[in-house]
Amino acid sequence: MPSIQRATAALLLVAAVAVAGCERAPAPAAAPTPTEPAQAVEQLIEDLRRNDFAAYARHSVPPALHARLDLAWNEGRTRWPLTELPLDDRLPAFISALAAPGAEKQLLTTYNRQFSGAGAELRSAASTLGLFATQYLRKEGDYSADERAHYAQLVAALSRWGQKAPLGDPQRARRTIPQLVAAARQTGLAGGPDTFRQLGMQRSLERFGPFFARFKQVLVTYGLDVDADLASARATLVERDGDRGRVRLDYTLAGQKIEAHLAVERHEGHWYLSDALRHAETQASAPAAPQPAAQPTR
Repeated sequence: MPSIQRATAALLLVAAVAVAGCERAPAPAAAPTPTEPAQAVEQLIEDLRRNDFAAYARHSVPPALHARLDLAWNEGRTRWPLTELPLDDRLPAFISALAAPGAEKQLLTTYNRQFSGAGAELRSAASTLGLFATQYLRKEGDYSADERAHYAQLVAALSRWGQKAPLGDPQRARRTIPQLVAAARQTGLAGGPDTFRQLGMQRSLERFGPFFARFKQVLVTYGLDVDADLASARATLVERDGDRGRVRLDYTLAGQKIEAHLAVERHEGHWYLSDALRHAETQASAPAAPQPAAQPTR
């Protein structure tokens, strides 16, 4: 397997480990509704810290757009806000593969054959992936200038982390793979995209929350403390002109300082990220997926 493919698969394996456990934490008391642009940004960050994707969805868009997105989800036209995650199109198949019978043995065999002890190659591939992703962000994708500048910093930080992380450590894999398989079977999300549609947006996001929580916990063992990085975030209002403004967001990621500038806008008294609204509107208006052609009967 080429080194880039191996690195990608190894990074996905680390992500997969995160589903172990899937326990639900009690919901905290509702926070006051933010009335200022910086407060709205910090609320979204807190949603991610609490692994509450259902709240994140509610706080990301106005109620009318949220209702349209919920309808689009029920019709199988979107999985927003999971569409904002890397490799979101592979997420249903990934969970189903983890929950499949015999997955523990297969994953351990695959890891031992392809990743175990390949630390040097994986470090080199992480560097290469970082370069490729940076080049992509410069020219491709539906990103604003602010997003490109922000994501380029994220890619650089994660690439440096990947060059140091013990992705080829077989002992970690042996400890975590059986847990992640068991947890995937507990999510109730296995079964492919139709399972997400049948559960609906609210229930699917509630089930995804523990998945994300374990993801962050396991990444700590690989040297990446996402919760600590989220806790470091500080949002500051830079400018405001009526119902539009700009917020500066400062935080650390894998030991690297990140500085992002975010456009915000106010609707019905609440502030939202302009880029998030743009992406959500695209998802709400997504056409239905083409149906497979019917097979002729004999």
